[in-house]
Amino acid sequence: MEYFDQLETRAPADRERDLFAKLPGQIENAQKNAPYFRDLLKGVAAKEIGSREALARLPLTYKEDLIEVQKKNRPFGGLLAVPVGQVARVFCSPGPIYEVEGRRKDYGRFVRPLYAAGFRSGELIYNTFSYHFTPAGLLVDSAARDLGCAVFPAGVGQTELQVSTIADLRPNGYVGTPSFLKIILEKASEMGVDISFMSKALVGAEALPPSLRAELKQKGVQVFQCYATADLGVIAYESEALEGMILAEDIIVELVRPGTGDPVAEGEVGEIVVTTLTPEYPLIRFATGDLSAVLPGPSPCGRTHTRIKGWMGRANQTTKVKAMFVHPSQVAEVLKHHAGILKGRLVVDRDASGQDRMTLHSEVAGGGSAALAEAVIHTLRDVCKLRGEVKFVAPGSLPNDGKVIDDIRKYD
Repeated sequence: MEYFDQLETRAPADRERDLFAKLPGQIENAQKNAPYFRDLLKGVAAKEIGSREALARLPLTYKEDLIEVQKKNRPFGGLLAVPVGQVARVFCSPGPIYEVEGRRKDYGRFVRPLYAAGFRSGELIYNTFSYHFTPAGLLVDSAARDLGCAVFPAGVGQTELQVSTIADLRPNGYVGTPSFLKIILEKASEMGVDISFMSKALVGAEALPPSLRAELKQKGVQVFQCYATADLGVIAYESEALEGMILAEDIIVELVRPGTGDPVAEGEVGEIVVTTLTPEYPLIRFATGDLSAVLPGPSPCGRTHTRIKGWMGRANQTTKVKAMFVHPSQVAEVLKHHAGILKGRLVVDRDASGQDRMTLHSEVAGGGSAALAEAVIHTLRDVCKLRGEVKFVAPGSLPNDGKVIDDIRKYD
């Protein structure tokens, strides 16, 4: 096995110690230099936040709230910790949400995913991520050059021209979305152009179903995924083992129960929450809205960092019942009122008359009781301002899929 550097194979305890030794300084930096965190973390003693337990007590910042946060305080919502002239680039994602790229090497953490996908110094990378407005194209471009590779900035569209350019330049591999890679390969076949030399790819920004991976492999391309967001850069990536996704080296990742900041047990599906150590744009407990779960043990490839299953859906399960919004945080609040409930899921459907109905399916040892059922119904009404029902189920019977609210109503 080949590794980018020794950090990828260091003892997990050493990595954890290093991350949490740096965390207090990042929190202090955010408090001093980013007005948003100065307010959010007011009264927090930064030097005391040196463990996962301490970090878990801090409030979350939700990605879905950034639009309003930035709208109230243009352009960065008080999250930028340096003057704008000290960053390299500013980007705009739909919303709009504005993000930055710092001046340090590999700011988006794409070097390790590229290396794990088989890219090496001296090669030519065909980069089809967009170079306009959004960050993916330029972050990959910077990382590829840091790795010692040349880059062709292709972007998307003009598939016939893409195929002709690939045939002329003979790049070693592709970077972009898996769906556009499929389009290029199909167009090449239609044109009768051989581009089989482009045999590896790093893909992201959308789901990669097993069927599509198999189809691309059949067409001669070995595909590796990375999981990244515009705000954070790369969070995790696949290696040659293709067993889960390995977390990036210089971020702290937690998985929490949706609607709360409470960490879930290992193996349980939760929302991905990331704390960065980048001083320019510090993000402390940034809730991505994406679901995943930790895989046990190290990767067979020899990299020792924690593995996650990859993207498993969205955590924002807010729904509307009888014209009232019900949020995962409200369900979490109900569950906290009743210690006897081990786990819960609010199922929303319609009764025989077609009226909205919500039922809190609750894992309870011993089958529960009428008194507990009445108490839970009362709490549901107080917290959600709606009447609901309760159904007790056996411990361990609810699916491990991260769902707190399951809306099963049909609208067709």
